[in-house]
Amino acid sequence: MGRGYRVAIVGATGAVGNVMREILEERDFPVDHLRLLASHRSAGKKLPFKGEEITVEELKESSFDGVDIVLASAGSKVSKQFAPIAARKGCIYIDNSSAFRMDPEVPLVVPEVNPHAAFKHKGIIANPNCSTIQMVVALKPLHDVARIKRVVVSTYQSVSGAGWSAVVELQEQTRAILEGKEYPPQVFPYQIAFNAIPQIPQSDAFLPNGYTEEEMKMVNETRKIMEDDSIKVTATTVRIPVFYAHSESINIETERKLTAEEARRILSKAPGVKVMDDPENQIYPMPILAAGRDEVFVGRIREDDTIECGLNLWVVADNLRKGAALNAVQIAELLIGKTG
Repeated sequence: MGRGYRVAIVGATGAVGNVMREILEERDFPVDHLRLLASHRSAGKKLPFKGEEITVEELKESSFDGVDIVLASAGSKVSKQFAPIAARKGCIYIDNSSAFRMDPEVPLVVPEVNPHAAFKHKGIIANPNCSTIQMVVALKPLHDVARIKRVVVSTYQSVSGAGWSAVVELQEQTRAILEGKEYPPQVFPYQIAFNAIPQIPQSDAFLPNGYTEEEMKMVNETRKIMEDDSIKVTATTVRIPVFYAHSESINIETERKLTAEEARRILSKAPGVKVMDDPENQIYPMPILAAGRDEVFVGRIREDDTIECGLNLWVVADNLRKGAALNAVQIAELLIGKTG
């Protein structure tokens, strides 16, 4: 594989872990040795990387010996156990779970938004929630120019955010219903095919304030990443029967008036953003266009005429790529000084 870094992927056989491996290869990350780590159930599987077949190993404390960078997407419980171990062994542990996101000692990083924060790490860096990532990539350029005071966001999230089993459930449940058969929900609390479920994550109870954990992640993570606790954020997160890519309807109120045209100009120059906004010709972001792509797509940009300084945006991005795996790899690239 040539000279480079010793990289480990924790949760290598999961939905995000698989995409992490693919993106490392696509972006020619300088990997000298790749270690694929998962539970004992997945140990022994072989996965491709740069023309080789790499055997998945069971995750253990010794797994981090000799490793430089860890890309992790195996859930909070696993990260709480293993991230401190990896950090003590000199690894940089880039974590896709929620375990450390709000820890004041752990930077929460989106490279297009707060790259400087990555260099304040003490061995652990948190990757934000998928819905938060795509939102702040679109909002930060506008915030820099006009300062955002308030955000109202409603999300329309694909089932892949709940893992491969959720993708299979949507596929099989849809087929069963169309054939007049029953397919009882297993991953979700209700039928997801031909439905919309306003509860993410699907397994957790609502918080005392009436919001879900996912909604409060968007509130708290946005403020931390944007480094502005004065930004007011309220969110409603919804699971819809789409396989890949999350969509968001975002209403913002700014201190300074931004016209829709000015917002388009700002966003067209923003890193990681692709403006797709020509409604007269029915051109706007959609999940089927964003799936498999790295950009955060923004369209339906229009002024909110109910307030003096308001804008509406429609933001779509692939939740497994920019919403998770790509952002983690970009953090790693930032740390090693890789450009291009």
